[in-house]
Amino acid sequence: MPAVKHVADDEKLRELILLISQESEGDAPFGSVKLNKLLFYVDFLAFTQFGKPVTGQEYQRLPNGPAPRRLLPLTKQMEGRGEFAIAQREFFGRQLKRPMALREPDLSNFSADEVSLVHKLLKRWWGKTASEISERSHQFAGWKLAGEKETIPYTVALVNRGPRSKAADAYAATLGDKARDCLKRV
Repeated sequence: MPAVKHVADDEKLRELILLISQESEGDAPFGSVKLNKLLFYVDFLAFTQFGKPVTGQEYQRLPNGPAPRRLLPLTKQMEGRGEFAIAQREFFGRQLKRPMALREPDLSNFSADEVSLVHKLLKRWWGKTASEISERSHQFAGWKLAGEKETIPYTVALVNRGPRSKAADAYAATLGDKARDCLKRV
């Protein structure tokens, strides 16, 4: 049975990158790896809580955890437009590639729930290092099951070791055979 396809919204990903970068200005360990993981958590948690991801981007397995496939081309494009930059900073004797928003994010295409989810995740991971957030992402079944650079399907987010929300249970029930097929593979 084919995986559920989501429409990737590059514009929404751009604005989410700017939002997370702007809101993380005071977070000393915030860098490119942490940005990747925060984007991942926003999309996959939105999928479990709202039934659809925020950006619909395709995520791949990389050694440091999941990351959106389109992140590098989009951030390069944003740099060219003067909307975004990567600054080199030192953090405990190591070089940190720090994403920086050079303009205000446009949140007009985001729901209040989506923005709230972003803020909850930023608060949860504030002050945590890329290693800490990467370690956590390595516990995600989708990352464990995917091969290097392989796509991680959103439906794997429904495979959970702990209790799910009522919304996630209701959404899982609508998936029927797709959810059962996914659970058989884990």
